[in-house]
Amino acid sequence: MAATVTAASAAVLKSRFLGQTRGSAASPLREAVAMGTASTPWIPRTLLRQTPSYLTGEFPGDYGWDTAGLSADPEAFARNRALEVSDPRRWAMLGALGCITPEVLEKWLKIDFKEPVWFKAGAQIFSEGGLDYLGNPNLVHAQSILAVLGFQVLLMGLVEGFRINGLPGVGEGNNLYPGGSQGDQDGRLAMFSMFGFFVQAIVTGKGPLENLLDHLDNPLQQCLGLRHKFAPGS
Repeated sequence: MAATVTAASAAVLKSRFLGQTRGSAASPLREAVAMGTASTPWIPRTLLRQTPSYLTGEFPGDYGWDTAGLSADPEAFARNRALEVSDPRRWAMLGALGCITPEVLEKWLKIDFKEPVWFKAGAQIFSEGGLDYLGNPNLVHAQSILAVLGFQVLLMGLVEGFRINGLPGVGEGNNLYPGGSQGDQDGRLAMFSMFGFFVQAIVTGKGPLENLLDHLDNPLQQCLGLRHKFAPGS
């Protein structure tokens, strides 16, 4: 079976997706080897009996499944790893924390926010009075979305520059720091969480904490209510 798949793959042209180039050579995406060289597979062994040869279990998150071929080209894979460690993961982890914290503080610590729900809180910057961070006008009072965006880009750029290029007297740079299995898993979970927060905001118009508490209070009613609310013709 492996030989058949390998022979058939010789005629398959690789796409230009994420740095991959076209060529007539056999693609490692189709060079199947016996399952077991990679780490524990995400898909049950009964459904995925073979895995591409380049998925050896060496890197975090390798579960023997790469249908899009994102890891087939070593150079493209190295670039993608560095990109994932930087902005998307860090923004997602900070964003997920920022989305939940105001709701938690207002509900259980009784800290008064004008608006604790993340997407409504951010909209306050466009109001006449502007936005007070954590509800405190003496902390940060923001009235310009362009100024906030500029400071965020500047601060994140400095942090990423020091991480990649190093800082004299502090340490050398490393574009994969602080990688590792736990860091990769936390970052990917945060990115998926932010996607869920976006969908929840569109569907329910509520924040993540309120959605969670509503679900825990009456899971069946919440599921059926959303089903009928967004069913075609309703």
